Amino acid sequence: MDKKHVSAFELYQNALLASTPEVKTSSVKGVQCGEISGVALDALLSDLAKVSNSRVRASKLFQWLIHPIPSKSFFRDAWEKKPVLIKRQNPDYYTGLFSTAEFDRILRRDDVQYGVNLDVTSYRNGKRETHNPPGRALPFTVWDFYESGCSLRMLNPQAFSSTVWNVLSILQEHFGSMAGANMYLTPPGTQGFAPHYDDIEAFVVQLEGKKHWRYNFQKEIGKPILEAVLEAGDLLYFPRGFIHQGDCLSDAHSLHITVSSYQRNSWGNLLAKVVPAALEMAMEEDVDFRGGLPVDYLTYMGVQNSDKEDPRRAQFLSRIEGLMKKLSTFAPVDAAVDQKARGYLHDCLPPMLTAEERASSVQGAPSRWENGEPVDMGVAIRGQIRVRLVRSGIARLCSDGEAVWLYYTADNSRVYHKEEPKSVEIKAEHTDAMEFLIHAYPKFVTVGSLPCKLAEDKVSLAELLFKRGLIHTAEPLQQS
Repeated sequence: MDKKHVSAFELYQNALLASTPEVKTSSVKGVQCGEISGVALDALLSDLAKVSNSRVRASKLFQWLIHPIPSKSFFRDAWEKKPVLIKRQNPDYYTGLFSTAEFDRILRRDDVQYGVNLDVTSYRNGKRETHNPPGRALPFTVWDFYESGCSLRMLNPQAFSSTVWNVLSILQEHFGSMAGANMYLTPPGTQGFAPHYDDIEAFVVQLEGKKHWRYNFQKEIGKPILEAVLEAGDLLYFPRGFIHQGDCLSDAHSLHITVSSYQRNSWGNLLAKVVPAALEMAMEEDVDFRGGLPVDYLTYMGVQNSDKEDPRRAQFLSRIEGLMKKLSTFAPVDAAVDQKARGYLHDCLPPMLTAEERASSVQGAPSRWENGEPVDMGVAIRGQIRVRLVRSGIARLCSDGEAVWLYYTADNSRVYHKEEPKSVEIKAEHTDAMEFLIHAYPKFVTVGSLPCKLAEDKVSLAELLFKRGLIHTAEPLQQS
């Protein structure tokens, strides 16, 4: 970059350093709800790594995110219902999650592509524009766009930042739905996006500077139901469907990350999988669904006949209502839930293993790797070795009617859907043992206790799961 761009970027950094007090990294002592306020993120993540149950770990991290509101109260009173504003007067609360300086390092170090990883946007005089050139986003060009008044949106910071990856991979277990993120860097006195609404539950985490926000109900642009200025350390939650817009004040830039979840995770999304399967089953098994329509139904049904007072219309609609009620008895709900779960596991980030988990998993085992898989492992799985899943939600058993498959997230990419869904067929002699392992979490169980008839089946299942990175041992395995 030339001198102009270097001085501009240094100005942002110096301003941040001048306004940010020293971060105190006191121990969180098990990370109890009342102890997490003001704890630096690196210290929090370090302590959470010592929490053995990933579900508890996720719950505690979410509680830190929305502190001081208790998680139970948030889900009862606000989740999917109304925006929530948390003003902290603590600019360093989210320090360590992401920064302008880290964004600049990523631009210099990594292959950031316009349109794939980064959008350059502006919103002026009621017109929203995207200014993406082709190819790699190089620092000189990116900062030139920024200084000309454009906003920068990084679409997947988790692909480049290990801290964002770690936070999201933990939170996704709390939501039971993929957790994603976008980063937004906006110059002073500008706006990058038109008023709009999203199909996600959003947590706006203000990291630097400040931003002015306005919120309305869906399809309403009148007086906002919430208007606020977010400053570093503040949080704003808003449910999907709320129209929102953010603009920078003239005296400060803004950097925030929006953590999102619950996209396509509604009852309607589940029913979209249940109803077609239920109808197919009903057509096969119940003659009522195969019965022919009245020969004259086109003369009294349809939009052109909707205002007619015809008793045949009431009879027709009553028949539809009865069939719809009857259809629920054919609903393959568990199969549809598994289909939804397969999509969730494909969406998920891979787990970011702690140092202890790496040492006690295939990642720490002495082995030779070929094509991303371990071969010639120098350790042996025996009956007395204690194992468990690496994470509570890392794998799920699903059946396609002919075979049982184990879908898992361990080999997912940090880039959304870069890899195909990962699964392995589970033999009939292993299915009970796999269910046993899933339900045993977070306890370690011995390989010998797996409910297989033959000892070699117990070992072969454990070896399969260990090589796939789905289980780890209570103690690091010694080279055999």
